[in-house]
Amino acid sequence: MKKSLTLTLITALTALLTSCNTDATQHSGMSLIQKSDPDPIILDEKTEKDHKLVASIKKDVAKFDELYDVAVIKGEEEILVAYKVKHMQRFHMVKIEGEINKMLEEKYPKENFIVSSDYKIFLEAVELNDKMKDPDFSEKDAKKKLEEIIKLKKELT
Repeated sequence: MKKSLTLTLITALTALLTSCNTDATQHSGMSLIQKSDPDPIILDEKTEKDHKLVASIKKDVAKFDELYDVAVIKGEEEILVAYKVKHMQRFHMVKIEGEINKMLEEKYPKENFIVSSDYKIFLEAVELNDKMKDPDFSEKDAKKKLEEIIKLKKELT
């Protein structure tokens, strides 16, 4: 009786302690099931114009009723726009991506966009956003990570 009680307590304590992990990966992992609303990121020259541009892009994409979360990352040449589609709208993902691409190309013709509804791409964008908050994470590392995300997106298509 005592052994089973001890074993139960140890198991419960272990489960409790392992569930209390609060690092950045837990935050980005939760971003798939809840709205995380990451700030737009700029990896090259950070001018006021660039800040307004990425904020405007995020606002315009977030206006789509079918979406519930948007991440925008501006690199040197491309702007990555990753988003999550509401569950009941997942059957219309191709149509939604086409509408978003069309709106972005019409409103921002000088910009080069990479648009993705893939959860993996969104998760990588949120992780990059989390890492950017760390002062030890360099802009060079951030640019490399963005290139990896873009490469992953191209592989998926």
